[in-house]
Amino acid sequence: MMRFQLTVLFAIYASAAVSAQHGYTRAEVENGARLFQASCATCHGPKGDAVRGVALLSGQYKRATSDEQLVKIIIEGIPGTSMPPNNYSALEAGMIVAYLRGIAAGDSVTATPGDLARGKTLFDGKGKCATCHNPESRTAPSLADVGVLRRPLELEQSILDPSAELHPEYRSVRAVTKSGTVVTGRLLNQSTFSVQILDSAQNLRAFNRADLREFVINQTSEMPSYRGTLDSQEVADLVMYLTTLRGRR
Repeated sequence: MMRFQLTVLFAIYASAAVSAQHGYTRAEVENGARLFQASCATCHGPKGDAVRGVALLSGQYKRATSDEQLVKIIIEGIPGTSMPPNNYSALEAGMIVAYLRGIAAGDSVTATPGDLARGKTLFDGKGKCATCHNPESRTAPSLADVGVLRRPLELEQSILDPSAELHPEYRSVRAVTKSGTVVTGRLLNQSTFSVQILDSAQNLRAFNRADLREFVINQTSEMPSYRGTLDSQEVADLVMYLTTLRGRR
């Protein structure tokens, strides 16, 4: 079953393979590199050789002979060892394998690891992330523990395509009263008869639906896309910084 699922998942990969077992696109290898650097490298090191007796970038593995077995180990871990299970999907684990196979085959395509210090500078400066994502704001979710809640690829997607996945508790709305007053903001609550909105000035506004001539829940995020604003290195830096935000745990 696992082999069948992976065959379906990898069917979209290009035929020009960097692996003897599967073909992987350049983008998949790059995404795998980001996942590896943000997670695996914590224990295995950036070169994959920090754990004694394990050389992840060599292409030779004692406990796995196929890509499917590697994916299984990444997701489930190895009982009785220091290798823990990981909360990755089969596709994400497959991207890590794509990176490992690519490096072992001599592929030069790797994602430049993000820089933590530069990422924090972007967060506070050019990215203006703290403008909305700060402890005082109630119009955008806190990022205090986003490194625990979101994987690196999900963080990158949120930066480049924020409307791809909308946070259910931070949906933006537009309401127009019968008198013509327009109110925009975050939807807090709604029922058959009323709605509550936190407006752009963070004021609580309550309306009876009967007093509204228009009420629309937006299908796009209020957060702007940084595609074209940040280059690939800056995105990698910002993602690296966000992965370190793990709250007080």
